[in-house]
Amino acid sequence: MICALGSAVCYGTASVLQAVAARATQPGTGSGVDPALLLRALRQWRYVVGLALDGLGFALQIVALRSIPIYAVGAALAASLAVTAVVASRLLPVRLSGTEWAAVGVVCAGLAMLGLASGAEGDRAGSTALQWAMLGVAIGVLLVGAAAGRLPDKPRALVLGLGAGFGFGVVEVAVRLIDSVALPGVLANPALYALLLGGGAAFLLLTSALQRGSVTTATAGLVLGETIGPALVGVVWLGDQTREGLAWLAVTGFVVAVAGALALARFGEPPAPAPLAESASSGA
Repeated sequence: MICALGSAVCYGTASVLQAVAARATQPGTGSGVDPALLLRALRQWRYVVGLALDGLGFALQIVALRSIPIYAVGAALAASLAVTAVVASRLLPVRLSGTEWAAVGVVCAGLAMLGLASGAEGDRAGSTALQWAMLGVAIGVLLVGAAAGRLPDKPRALVLGLGAGFGFGVVEVAVRLIDSVALPGVLANPALYALLLGGGAAFLLLTSALQRGSVTTATAGLVLGETIGPALVGVVWLGDQTREGLAWLAVTGFVVAVAGALALARFGEPPAPAPLAESASSGA
């Protein structure tokens, strides 16, 4: 759990650094899947530092996923939303309202309930069908990103954040589905390709979401997407359990977390950009 919380700090800080870099990057095609935008963002040192933090966070996440249930790791990682909100208020020209702070608290409270209700890690081996299903979801994430690029800024940030969350959720499940990394056996496991494609697609969508829109809105969608789906997969197909008699607390935690995330997405409105005429006169 300590590794999972450390991963949350890394991911939450990285999200804001990547948002700063993405907003300083020349706009691309507007598509939710824009590799050229990612390449331009990589020229920003903040984005590179964010990627380094993501790498450290992922290493800590793997350790956690190998030790405790997926939904417990997801609960800890969702705390990155609070980290993102605090860091964003320092580095971005945004101020969180009392309603937003309350929503952050509700999300964290709901996910704390999940953490308290967590039991033993499941010992079931994932089926081949589940491995292929994760690869299918990873492909679906790319399709969602392409469609979301046509939406207005606010829903665009939320949908792209959700898509990125599903992509990272695929990574969480795929880690559990890869029993061995020994060659050549691992190359025949569809979960390996689901992990690579899901993680890559998630980065593309998240970068596009952060380039236009509220960082807290995008991160709310991200937390929602990467928490609920993987938790259900862990419980239903991999045998993750709650503590005896605390299943109700886990369900309550999910409902509270979802409600808090949706409230945060509703009020996480980005500041309006300056009019072009005003910008031109300022430059003159």
